[in-house]
Amino acid sequence: MSRVALFVTGGIAAYKACEVMRDLQKAGHEVRVAMTQDATRFVGEPTFEALTHHPVLTDLYGQPDDPIPHISLSEWADVALVCPATANVMAKMAAGIADDAVSSTLLACDCPVLAAPAMNVRMWRNPATQANVATLQARGIGFVMPGSGLLACGDVGEGKLATVEEIVGATLGALARPGHARDLEGRVVLVNAGPTREAIDPVRFIANASTGKMGYAIAAEAVARGAQVRLVSGPVSLDAPGGVELVPVVSAAQMLDACLVAFEGADAAICTAAVADYTPRQAFDHKMKKSVERLDVIELVETADILAALSERKGRRVVVGFAAETNDLISYAQAKLERKGCDLIVANDVSRSDSTFGADTSRIAFVDAGGVEQLDTLPLPQVAERIVDRLVALLGERA
Repeated sequence: MSRVALFVTGGIAAYKACEVMRDLQKAGHEVRVAMTQDATRFVGEPTFEALTHHPVLTDLYGQPDDPIPHISLSEWADVALVCPATANVMAKMAAGIADDAVSSTLLACDCPVLAAPAMNVRMWRNPATQANVATLQARGIGFVMPGSGLLACGDVGEGKLATVEEIVGATLGALARPGHARDLEGRVVLVNAGPTREAIDPVRFIANASTGKMGYAIAAEAVARGAQVRLVSGPVSLDAPGGVELVPVVSAAQMLDACLVAFEGADAAICTAAVADYTPRQAFDHKMKKSVERLDVIELVETADILAALSERKGRRVVVGFAAETNDLISYAQAKLERKGCDLIVANDVSRSDSTFGADTSRIAFVDAGGVEQLDTLPLPQVAERIVDRLVALLGERA
């Protein structure tokens, strides 16, 4: 049985920590809880004490059975999870401040630490918060990044706590791999992600259902492991992980140009983007009105092949491609591997509800010259971890 120290801080999302804790217990792990005084205004200590059968740490003093409770909890934990992580606690973590039970215990932790931020969109976007996230990632702190949506304050935007499934999955992944290896330190990795949009006129375009979640999860994992990440992204509703160099693009042509530039000086490329195969030969310069201008036919031309272009230029560098299919997954992936000239294809069946575009889980298979390795369905953070593990192994073989 592994041991998780759950740190609950003062935000409305604190109630979700109860669900996270219960799912970790159901997975067979022991959980103990520390809370800030502000967190107790949202969820009472008795709730966590009843569910964990252990006292909740809220104060460093007045505990006759343990004169140094923050050291005891830090030594006990195999993984520390901050959920929700407020802007305030992340600022304390980044600055090394230890002025209460939660911040003191976190400063003493030498186990893997994960943070699941939740806050108002303006607080999340504030440069100080983003700088703190980047600092913590550079130190090896793992992040389960917030989503976008309607926030408790009534604003709409980034800052919504990640799903319980995502948070639990990331925690289980950290338990399965003790520590956060810095095995990409000094490496430069290009990741492309999301869809492209091919303009028909100024308001209409051809696109696909890609959300960019997979590519963004991989970028976050690579940053956490020490890489300098260049993220070339089509239009998505996601915040770039802290610490990455984001290059936003729209069309397939723009993505090709950006990827070729970003690949200069890079050690590897992971091509997760769902790039349009075709684009209109000519985009109209005004909105087409069906009452005046009938559009019966759209003439299409093929777009450039970004994966093949990078593979042609890779030399001893590593290029990983993706194959999203609805049938004959492995045979199509094997053919793509040979046709494109890349080192590895990550294949996933997007006809499955647990592996389709936008899902928080994925069921992938690794396809390379040595054969096929099928993985179970896993949360995206664990999928990203496994993909980066393979990248590290490929880079090691080339060294």
